[in-house]
Amino acid sequence: MSLQSTDQIADLLTRIRNAVMVGKNEILVPTSKLKAGVVEVLAKNGYVASFEVIDGSPRGMLKVVINEPGTVAKINEISKVSKPGRRVYSSADELPVVKSGRGMVIVSTSKGLMTGREAKKNRLGGEVLVKVW
Repeated sequence: MSLQSTDQIADLLTRIRNAVMVGKNEILVPTSKLKAGVVEVLAKNGYVASFEVIDGSPRGMLKVVINEPGTVAKINEISKVSKPGRRVYSSADELPVVKSGRGMVIVSTSKGLMTGREAKKNRLGGEVLVKVW
């Protein structure tokens, strides 16, 4: 089996979604800067407990702790908005609001990855990558 995926973020989100559904509390995925950035935003906003980049050869791994053992995962639904066949871009004024503000979107802006709320505050638009609640 190849470690290479066509859509890295979709693969990461699917692994997280599957782990939440079966009650696993941590996953290991091949790492990339984009995956680490997405997981960092999720961790900063409390959707995952922690993450760690493990260096290795030929490729490092990203260890994502979704929730601590004995606790319930905070992720109800996580999905990819912008796909390789259909990219979704949004200006700062038109960034989507998830579940009346109870969820969030992760946006790739010119200043890096950030939540939709941070992007609106900084008046930045960009590619809408992930929707989570």
